[in-house]
Amino acid sequence: MNAADDELYSLLVPLNQERLIVPRACVAEVVRYAPLQAEEEAVPHWFRGHVAWNGRRIPVISFEELAGLTAADPGGRTRVAILSAIGGRLSTGFFGVLTEGFPQLVRVNREVVQPAARQAWPENGPVICQIRMINEYPLIPDLEAIEDLIEDALNPREELLS
Repeated sequence: MNAADDELYSLLVPLNQERLIVPRACVAEVVRYAPLQAEEEAVPHWFRGHVAWNGRRIPVISFEELAGLTAADPGGRTRVAILSAIGGRLSTGFFGVLTEGFPQLVRVNREVVQPAARQAWPENGPVICQIRMINEYPLIPDLEAIEDLIEDALNPREELLS
């Protein structure tokens, strides 16, 4: 196996305090931020609303607020990264994450990625782990867990009384 077979094209997604790293194939598009369509029902603070994209109403989150970090207020650099919903729970097939600028394309391989334990993350949270990649310390998001959290926020289950 040669080195090219062991590489993965990924995107470093800039946030206010951190960066996410996701496979390139997970990002469908990055769109300009516009005021979002607010949800009429009570939803968690990290759920920011919906954006119209390709004829669909896509839910948008603040990853930083979901992870307990400080989010920036949307501004001129804010974008929405449209991610594929890989778990199949979201009817739209996609969800959006607020970013602070455009993602950067990087090639990832074993030589440049090392585990990093800069911060402990809860097992059931939106972060799988943090890695060290040369001089960066991006977070690997748990995309399936995030999708589940969005689905639960939009369609709360009724508690069954016994």
